[in-house]
Amino acid sequence: MNSFRVNEIFESVQGETTHAGRPCLFVRFTGCDLRCRYCDTRHAYDEGSLMSGEAIVEKLLGWRTRFVTLTGGEPTLQPGLATLCETLIERGFEVAIETHGQRPLDHLPAAVRRIVDLKTPGSGSEDTRLVNLDALRPGDELKIVVTSRADFDWARAIVERFHLDRRLPVVFSPAFGEVEPRDLVAWLLDSKLDARLGLQLHKVIWDPATRGV
Repeated sequence: MNSFRVNEIFESVQGETTHAGRPCLFVRFTGCDLRCRYCDTRHAYDEGSLMSGEAIVEKLLGWRTRFVTLTGGEPTLQPGLATLCETLIERGFEVAIETHGQRPLDHLPAAVRRIVDLKTPGSGSEDTRLVNLDALRPGDELKIVVTSRADFDWARAIVERFHLDRRLPVVFSPAFGEVEPRDLVAWLLDSKLDARLGLQLHKVIWDPATRGV
């Protein structure tokens, strides 16, 4: 199995998505090809060290939790990611991947839950190609962080165009410190989308700057 650039591995609760609050193991990989303006894991751009796939699996087996999220950085930049996913699934793990959504995902095993970001104009890394939206499946999720009402309206148009809220869970989250959650609730209710509000639970429980949570 390949070696991977790993920033950190830890056990916590999932802070986002429809699994928020669920005990989860996290493998945070090093490296990202985007630079979102609100990124809260800049330490994963470059910090990390090489770790074999076998060592990653063995470390994860040291916990009782069997739900693991592969995140970053951007995990799809890691060669051998599909093989690592397959091995984790074979060892009894439920696997999710958090991705910015602008790289191919069809090489991943079907059992992997793909949590795909839709990057808005306000992110500074707007998704202009929308290459993965047609291929999203009911087992996947779409996460949209909005920095303004304009971002929300842009995302709403995309969701409606691809009928995404009819196909899979769509989670809107306010950019931390930029959009008031109550405002986003009002926009959601007014939109009539079959979508939900997502907050970064880990930033409610711990200091927002805390790592490894």
